[in-house]
Amino acid sequence: MRAGALILVLVLALASTSNMCGLVKPNAISPAANRNTLAASSTINSLSAGSPPHATSSAAKVDFTTQVRPMLQSRCQPCHFSGGVMYQRLPFDRPETIKTLGEKLFTRIKDENERRIIREFLAQ
Repeated sequence: MRAGALILVLVLALASTSNMCGLVKPNAISPAANRNTLAASSTINSLSAGSPPHATSSAAKVDFTTQVRPMLQSRCQPCHFSGGVMYQRLPFDRPETIKTLGEKLFTRIKDENERRIIREFLAQ
């Protein structure tokens, strides 16, 4: 079904392009076909922009500095931040450390919402 819809989109987009080149008379296309052509071209534009037409706002990029680091500071500050006993070995103020540890951080982070944010950060 999805492949068929994409083919229809491409055919309609080609029809609108050929219309601009004068290969099809402007009055030969029905108003319904014009609406379909506009819908097809907007779908093609979203596909060519690199985002799927069903993308949601939950796919927003997780920022380490504003979302992950404050969470870790509140839970891991005494040991894993500057001046802490474990800072030299595992500095939690660096994104590289978090990416290396991955979900091993979950031994201390139990909140499922915080875990979700870290998973999204690791998936980027």
